[in-house]
Amino acid sequence: MKRLRPIVWQFLLLAICLAGATLALRSVDRVRGRQATLQDVLYIRSGKTLKRASLGYSGLLADIYWTRAVQYFGSGHVRHETRFDLLYPLLDITTDLDPHLIVAYEFGSIFLSQAKPAGAGQPEQAAALVEKGIRENPKYWRLYFTLGYIHYFDRKDYKAAAMAFQKGSEVPGAQPWMRSMAASMAVHAGEPELAAAIWRHIYESTEDEGIRQNAVQHLQALQIDQEIAELQRRVDLYRQKTGQAPYGWQSLIQAGLLRGVPRDPTNKPYILDTQGKVRTKDPVPFVTQARDRKE
Repeated sequence: MKRLRPIVWQFLLLAICLAGATLALRSVDRVRGRQATLQDVLYIRSGKTLKRASLGYSGLLADIYWTRAVQYFGSGHVRHETRFDLLYPLLDITTDLDPHLIVAYEFGSIFLSQAKPAGAGQPEQAAALVEKGIRENPKYWRLYFTLGYIHYFDRKDYKAAAMAFQKGSEVPGAQPWMRSMAASMAVHAGEPELAAAIWRHIYESTEDEGIRQNAVQHLQALQIDQEIAELQRRVDLYRQKTGQAPYGWQSLIQAGLLRGVPRDPTNKPYILDTQGKVRTKDPVPFVTQARDRKE
C-alpha cells in the first residue's frame, strides 16, 4: 500500500490541476459576446494561480487571454463604449501567464494609453504594463520606445519619456535614433516637429498595417494642426487690416495673404466659417485644433 501512495497523490494533483484549468477556461469564455464585469470574467484573478493550474500550457492560456483582451477592446470600440475596466486586468493576467508575449505589451499598451474614443484613456496603467514588460524582457529595446511614446504623448511627462528613450538606447541592438530622440526631448519636448519624428519612426519600424495607419493619421493630424494655426493667423491679420472678418478664402486671396484655396493632407479644402474660424471639412482623428475649439 505504501508503494501506491505516491501514485495516488499524483492522481489527486492531476485532478486538482485539471479542475483549475477548466475553471480558468470557463472564466475566460465568459468574456465572449457581452460586456462582462470584472467579477464575471476574472473568476480566477491571479495569473500566477492560473499558471500553476495550467499543466504546463500557460503559453496556450496566455494566447487565449490575449485573444479575449483584443475581442473585449475591439467589440467595445465598435460600440463606441467609453469604459474598459476589464482591459488592464486581462492584459495583466495574459502577461503573468506568458511574460515574454511581447505583442501583449506593445499592442495592449496602445489600447490602454490612447485617449478616448480611440483608446481606453488609461495611460498610467499602460505605462505600468510596459514597465512590467521591460522587467521581464530587458533586452528588448522596442519596449523602451513604447514606454517613451506613452510618457510623451499620453502622460505629457517629457522627462520620463527622455529617460525611457535614453535607457532604451543603451540596450544592445537599439536603433541609433533612440539616443537622438532622448537628446531632442531635453530641448524640444512638446514641439510638433519632435512628435512628427516619433510617429515617422513608428511608421517605419512596424509592418503591422493597423499601427502604420494609426501613425499616418497622427502625422496628418499634426500637419493639419500646424496648417490651421497658420491659416488662422492670416485670417486674424486680415481682420486687423480691414476691421472685418473675411468673406471666404477669396478675401484673403485678393488681399495677397493666400495664393489659392488651402487644402488639408487628404486634399479636401479647409473651411472658413462666417465667424472667421478655420476648420476641416470632415472630422479628422487626433486633430487638437478642432478639439480645442469644440471645448
